[in-house]
Amino acid sequence: MFTPKYPPQDTAPPATANAPTTHAPAPVQPPAPAPVPVAPASNRPVVQLTPGSALALAAGGGAVVLVVGAVLVSLLLAVAITGVSVAVVAVVLRLLVKDLHKH
Repeated sequence: MFTPKYPPQDTAPPATANAPTTHAPAPVQPPAPAPVPVAPASNRPVVQLTPGSALALAAGGGAVVLVVGAVLVSLLLAVAITGVSVAVVAVVLRLLVKDLHKH
């Protein structure tokens, strides 16, 4: 599983430098450039932001952040209050049980 896998060895005979060539190499032709794809025309209207709409968008985003933050803080506060109240009830019950065992 972790052993390396090597590509197969090249089995072609090595080219000799002393072998005479009987033909001239063909001239190298540069490859033809690929055609540039054209994006299809869209029927949707283009949205352009004016300074007023950008300001409204930023204000709306800020309001969303503030509302979500307030909701999360209130949920955290509710959990904290519930935890403290459960701890107080546990202490009171422990004291009551301890008092019952004394009598």
